[in-house]
Amino acid sequence: MKMRLINVRMNIKTTVQIVRTSFQHNEGGIESQSHIFFNSKIFIMKQNTKNRNQTRQTKTASQGSRNRMTGSNGSGKQESLLEKFFTDQLKDIYYAEQQLLKAIPKMAQASTTEELEDAFNDHLRQTERHVKRLEKVFQLIGKNPEGKKCEAMDGLVKEADSIIKETKQGSMTRDAALIIAAQKVEHYEIATYGGLVQLAITMNLKQAADILDKTLLEEEDTDALLTEIAENYINVQAEDEGNYSWQREEEQPNDEQTSNSLATYSM
Repeated sequence: MKMRLINVRMNIKTTVQIVRTSFQHNEGGIESQSHIFFNSKIFIMKQNTKNRNQTRQTKTASQGSRNRMTGSNGSGKQESLLEKFFTDQLKDIYYAEQQLLKAIPKMAQASTTEELEDAFNDHLRQTERHVKRLEKVFQLIGKNPEGKKCEAMDGLVKEADSIIKETKQGSMTRDAALIIAAQKVEHYEIATYGGLVQLAITMNLKQAADILDKTLLEEEDTDALLTEIAENYINVQAEDEGNYSWQREEEQPNDEQTSNSLATYSM
């Protein structure tokens, strides 16, 4: 509004100057006066057009500046990239936990020892709690619980299925292999939950950080338990399931050694 008033005042002042100048150089006849006002009108029209263009350019520049400040949502604040990544990782681990609810029962059923089977069943109940905790975290940040396909977890579950098919049923070697597969899963979860806890702390989501940290501690405990079972029991018994290839080679004498032994015996 102020800009328009200034432009109008400038146009009026300029017109008066044109009229005064023209009267000074002309005798003031009717024809001369018509010529003066015609030229003044043309000048004002051109000046108004110029002012409108300047105003339009100013509005466009201001709008562009506001868009850069508000971001795509137009809310006056730029969308947090860290929040977006945090949410994506929540969706990732939510999907992963859902897949484990399907995979763990298969691993428990395929186990040779009751000790490992019980460990898997206990972790299945933990996983159910983990899913509920993630849903609570989604609620805290105002999001609906939603999974996002996790290629890493899909690969780990597929590997566990392959181990069941490739190892002998009822063998301790199968249990040793299942523990390794399960610990790969645990390490992925530990890395994910550990990162989410730190991000939650960074974004001042204290309650969410506490919830995620509980799950992190349970994942670490499960990993430690699996290590203990393997080292104290299963690996030791799996070692007795056949001879190593390098041991067989050492135990089988070659022809020259056999001949020398026979010659020594005959003497």
